[in-house]
Formats: sequence, C-alpha cells, structure tokens
Amino acid sequence: MYKTALKTFFDFIASFLGLLLLSPVFVIVTIGLFFSNQGKPFFFQNRPGKNGKIFKIIKFKTMNDRKNSNGDLLPDSERLTEIGAFVRKTSLDEIPQLINVLKGEMSLIGPRPLLPEYLKLYNDVQRRRNEVKPGITGWAQVNGRNTISWEQKFEYDVWYVDHLSFLLDVKILLMTVKKVFVSEGITQEGHVTSEEFKGNI
Repeated sequence: MYKTALKTFFDFIASFLGLLLLSPVFVIVTIGLFFSNQGKPFFFQNRPGKNGKIFKIIKFKTMNDRKNSNGDLLPDSERLTEIGAFVRKTSLDEIPQLINVLKGEMSLIGPRPLLPEYLKLYNDVQRRRNEVKPGITGWAQVNGRNTISWEQKFEYDVWYVDHLSFLLDVKILLMTVKKVFVSEGITQEGHVTSEEFKGNI
C-alpha cells in the first residue's frame, strides 16, 4: 500500500510544502548563482528515472562554464565557485529537485539518479535500483554518500528496493537531516564529488 500509493501521495505533499517553506532560500540562492554563473543559476541534465525512463533533473548550478585555450571545460575543482561550494556543502543544490518530485519524476527517498550512460554498465543486480523512483536522498547517501565505492552504493540501493517501507523512509529522512548539518560524505578523496562509474571489472 505504501510503496504503490501512499509514498507518491506523501512525496507530493512534502515537496509542495518544502518548496513553500524554502522559497526565501530558493530565491536568495538563485540570485547569488545568477551573478556567480553569468546568468545561469540552474543546472539541467538528463537522468534515468523509474524503469530507466529519462527525465530532466534540475539542480542549482554550482560550477561555472570556464574553458581552457582549447575550448575544453576546466576540471570540476577549478570551476566550482565560492558560492557554489557553500551551496553544495550545505546540500542547498538539491532544493530544485523538489520540483522533480512534485512532477512525479522523483521521490524524496530513493536511489540517487545517475547518468544515462551508466545504464548499460550495470549488471543484472545493480539494474534493480531502477525498479523504484530515484530520490533526492537515499540509503546509500546516509551510509557514506560519495565516500564509499560504487559497488557498495549499488548494494545499498538494491537493499533499499527490497526493504522499502514507511518506517525506513522516515529513518533515512532523519539521518539525512543529521548528515546535512554535519556535512558528512559530500566528496570523495581526490574528487569534488565522486569518481566516474566505469562498469564492473
């Protein structure tokens, strides 16, 4: 009952109220990033949703589009702006995804939506992470986020799919609040976020 109906209902109500309550923060961050990123406060990118259906995720844009002399984008660490670093550290960059939740493309809780090109790299077990809607936060995020290996992330994601429940979602939500306040697991050593997934070796 919760997995098939109530979860979607709770997602809609929570995302609607969340956008209302966070609207002052939303406006302030948007203005700050507008000036920091030459008029581009938002970041849009295709991501796979439930059953691999592609949707366009929206986040706050924390990196500028600076390029080198060859026209290639500079490394992420060099494009991360000061305000962008703060927005990412405090997880404020995730706020616009409430719009994706409101549209029914995402859930508050679920496996994080990764890049479409990763779909062909999953094994049969890892592919099961797409049996549910992707989430703004999830079991892997509260158990290491970007500091754990891809294999461990996928194990957590599939475990969540098999154990999805109201009480588990509440637990993850409370753990997420704690993680945000202490800024745990934001980056992986040597990377701004985490390294690229290259498949199973």
